[in-house]
Amino acid sequence: MASRKRAPSKRSRSRSSTDGSRVRYAVVGLGYIAQASVLPAFAHARGNSEICALVSDDPKKLRELGRRYGVDHLYGYEDYERGLEESGADAAYIALPNDMHREFTERAADVGVHVLCEKPMALSVSDCESMIAAAERNEVKLMIAYRLRFQKANLAAIEALQAGKLGKPRLFNSVFTMDVKDPDNIRLKRERGGGTLWDIGIYCINAARYLFRAEPLEAFAWIANSGDRRFAEVEEMTGAILRFPEERLASFTVSFGAADVGSIAW
Repeated sequence: MASRKRAPSKRSRSRSSTDGSRVRYAVVGLGYIAQASVLPAFAHARGNSEICALVSDDPKKLRELGRRYGVDHLYGYEDYERGLEESGADAAYIALPNDMHREFTERAADVGVHVLCEKPMALSVSDCESMIAAAERNEVKLMIAYRLRFQKANLAAIEALQAGKLGKPRLFNSVFTMDVKDPDNIRLKRERGGGTLWDIGIYCINAARYLFRAEPLEAFAWIANSGDRRFAEVEEMTGAILRFPEERLASFTVSFGAADVGSIAW
């Protein structure tokens, strides 16, 4: 079933430890997103989810968060596969820096574990295709944790559009800005996959695709930088126009050097 040999009973072992209604997750990476959002979310979703393992290169975080969330299976990155097996994980939640998504997705897939990966999926088309191929080869599920598609406001907007209550959308505009002050913030590190487009531009692009129910045919984009030393490695701001089928246009602007704003209009 998989390209790499593994114990054939592994998945049944992981399921036998629960009543079948809960998914056992190994949370991989214990940075800000994991501590502020992922772990608390799982703690409030015990009806269908369970944290069975934590994986990090920081022993202190492992100890502290393991105690806080009652998780005994704690592993470093080098013991990732062993941790997935020993903890009986059904799925790995990848909450690592963007440049590590491909490696840890493929490592999980190769031992028969499903993957829920933080956005963006990866840093290149070839990396994304490789992740998809690994999931297909090992017959596991791969999903990107793009939460906005499940929020009530977005679901209501799509329902209203599909019902014809708002007419046919012809144009889309969005703005998403924030002021990233800490020069050590990973968002400002090029080698880790930082930058406005990877971090927040994807929200605008996905929203346009979701509302138009189509893929863009052309894209034109510009970047801008005020010269602030914070933006030595990544752009301060990105603006773009996307042309969709049926002659529809979507535009957006995202920035790491402005006050917090988030808006969508169509």
